[in-house]
Amino acid sequence: MAGWIGYRILFSVLGQWQKRHPSVLLESVITHLRKPSRYAIPNLLLLIVLGAEIFSEAPYAGAAKVAQVMFIVILAWLLIKCEDIFEDVIRSTFDVSKADNIRERTIHTQMNYIRKIMILVVIIIATGLILMNFESVRRIGSTLLTSAGVAGIIIGMAAQNTIKNLLAGLQIAFTQPIRYDDVVIVENEWGWIEEITLTYVVVRIWDLRRLVLPLHYFIEQPFQNWTKTSADILGTVYLHTDYTLPVEEIRQELKRFVQDREEWDQKVVGLQVTNATDKGMEIRALVSARNSGQAWNLRCAVREHLITFIQKNYPQCLIKVRIENSPVQPVQVDPATGS
Repeated sequence: MAGWIGYRILFSVLGQWQKRHPSVLLESVITHLRKPSRYAIPNLLLLIVLGAEIFSEAPYAGAAKVAQVMFIVILAWLLIKCEDIFEDVIRSTFDVSKADNIRERTIHTQMNYIRKIMILVVIIIATGLILMNFESVRRIGSTLLTSAGVAGIIIGMAAQNTIKNLLAGLQIAFTQPIRYDDVVIVENEWGWIEEITLTYVVVRIWDLRRLVLPLHYFIEQPFQNWTKTSADILGTVYLHTDYTLPVEEIRQELKRFVQDREEWDQKVVGLQVTNATDKGMEIRALVSARNSGQAWNLRCAVREHLITFIQKNYPQCLIKVRIENSPVQPVQVDPATGS
């Protein structure tokens, strides 16, 4: 009861302080630590009481053992929630919703992977401490230690893919070949990095499918990262027209059109003849955008507009196939021979 009352008083004071002096850290502490603290404070007081000499007799030894196990579980719960608090502070400090968010996404990628590693470590240590509270488990553990070398080799061989992915994850977290929300092309699919776990990466494809790949894929296999250093990207549009098309007028029309498009970042716009064949010429329009999504929309808009402009103003300049018919020569017949 004393622990429960102390818990209520503590979080009541924290709640009042948060109302007067709002902060992301305090709000996250209240949100994440409220539930585990409800059990942690009474359990801590129970351990203190059971540690007194008056409760050292056998009937209370079982209760003390249970309280110790509960304390380890609650402590692990608190540590995991502290990592959630750290994540909230990082997310509020480094906002990934702004346009130029390369540094923010880098920090979020590292933070998320380290957080997953720390949760795994906390769970393993907590499980070990709980088992060490039981004498029978200690004896089994000392026996197993004698064959730890052989067991380690067997486990290592069985879990080599898992270990490979864990090491690849650490390398990805710090060398940053990919980050959260990076635009990538993998397995001939275009999409965004949606999730990075301890063993695999989820890529959200443009049509909302999910491509799941092991972490070591991004270390061992080549792939395209369109936002490695910057989200800016150039978009290209190819048109095939007749040689009679006035290229300069199309170039001026392209510049006029992109001025009114919000997708254009006002950096690059140009039009060039990039190829000439026996059937016509190839024209490339080059435009820039702030990110790949806007570049795609801008390319489609430019392609539609230029085709419509040519159809309306220069329909004779659309690509065509020429066929030339030679006049037929009359056949001379020799009357004497008939040939």
